[in-house]
Amino acid sequence: MTAQTDTPGSVTTVYQVSGMSCGHCEGSVSREIREIPGVGSVKAVAATGEVTVVSEAPLDEAAVRAAVDEAGFELAARSEAP
Repeated sequence: MTAQTDTPGSVTTVYQVSGMSCGHCEGSVSREIREIPGVGSVKAVAATGEVTVVSEAPLDEAAVRAAVDEAGFELAARSEAP
């Protein structure tokens, strides 16, 4: 889901990442995505495979995919609000 947050100008996007199974996995994915310019915060949840990213502007999906790949996982989908 992509939606405006309470912080003016920020965007929240939820990605589905396959292969995460523990806290270490969550940390690896979060660290790599945080390296993308403009990312303010990242929350990964292994149980659901959801990674919630708050950024200054919509992120380039190729950059997110590369970060997730670098962490050793696969970006399965991005959820957007209608």
